[in-house]
Amino acid sequence: MYGAILGDMIGAPYEFDRGGKTKKFPLFGKGSVYTDDSVMTVAVAEALMRTYGEPEEKIRAALAASMQKWGRRYPDAGYGGMFVHWLWERHPKPYNSFGNGSAMRVSSAGWLYDTLDETRRIAALTARVSHNHPEGIKGAEAVASAIYLARMGSSKKDIRKYISSEFGYDLTRTCAEIRPDYRHVETCQGTVPEAVTAFLEGKDFEDVVRTAVSLGGDSDTLTCIAGSIAEACCGIPELLIKECRKRLPKDMLEILAQFDRMKGVIGAGRIQV
Repeated sequence: MYGAILGDMIGAPYEFDRGGKTKKFPLFGKGSVYTDDSVMTVAVAEALMRTYGEPEEKIRAALAASMQKWGRRYPDAGYGGMFVHWLWERHPKPYNSFGNGSAMRVSSAGWLYDTLDETRRIAALTARVSHNHPEGIKGAEAVASAIYLARMGSSKKDIRKYISSEFGYDLTRTCAEIRPDYRHVETCQGTVPEAVTAFLEGKDFEDVVRTAVSLGGDSDTLTCIAGSIAEACCGIPELLIKECRKRLPKDMLEILAQFDRMKGVIGAGRIQV
């Protein structure tokens, strides 16, 4: 999940096309802080860890409870208006959103499960608690699928083919073609294809996040998504992880530590889905 959170932090200062559409910028500065993308990434991870292998009803309930808990704990992280309302509802219900929030918070689902089908099933659950529009669900499934495929060693060519064929996203455009006219948009359909394209073009983790930021638009979320996939494919330099950790509160670091331990257990084959 460090890839998602780093993408969020690195992209945050350049949201609303404040980055000059260039890859040449300082990775970290005063504005490199976590936003709602990171808070909800942590919330979803906590819920999925606590309900691993449980029935769907339990997972859905845990997701809503965890997202509300973390959202209320960090109320000024930059949530959208509809989601703010959802966070404070007594009995939160999905509101047919296709916002890119479903795609930016899903990264843990791409790491925790042993099959692509299970990954997609859980990713859809993480979306449906709030973003139950077909495009919102599709965005979450696409990102989690790309992470799963990348960590399983699939080539970028195969990832491109799968995401295009399964989800219908246009991945034929290059970043050079996207960049000039791309503007701030907060939908899955206007963010996920661009984030995946940045991942496909990037040479390593840092190059992916720089490429994502250079596209402009909703750069914290776009780079969060691109970074989450890049981590699974390329890994992350330790120096960047240290910079990330310096900018996170203790409670978030605890969830990240738990997540890393759980990934290790799953990787060793001691948990079966």
